[in-house]
Amino acid sequence: MGTLPERRNIPPWVKGPEDLKDPEVFQLQTWLLEAMFGRDGFRIRYIEQVSKAMLELKALESPDFTKVVVYSSYIHKLWAKRILQSMVEWHYQHQE
Repeated sequence: MGTLPERRNIPPWVKGPEDLKDPEVFQLQTWLLEAMFGRDGFRIRYIEQVSKAMLELKALESPDFTKVVVYSSYIHKLWAKRILQSMVEWHYQHQE
């Protein structure tokens, strides 16, 4: 079971403690997250609204990777992860 997030502004579509437990966790390259969300992360809120999930980005020891934590119901966590995977694929294809 995951720990509860420290974030204070939990979006209204994240319903209660059950959505905050057992988050989906994965790592992405930091440069890729900056390309997807902007340097200040201004696009994160939009992805949260579309996927009905809450995203947290956490720095790792290696500055090359960032941990992405997704909180929501099971279905919305899967949807958020799929949206992020699609964005990653698009950025890799257009990087060249």
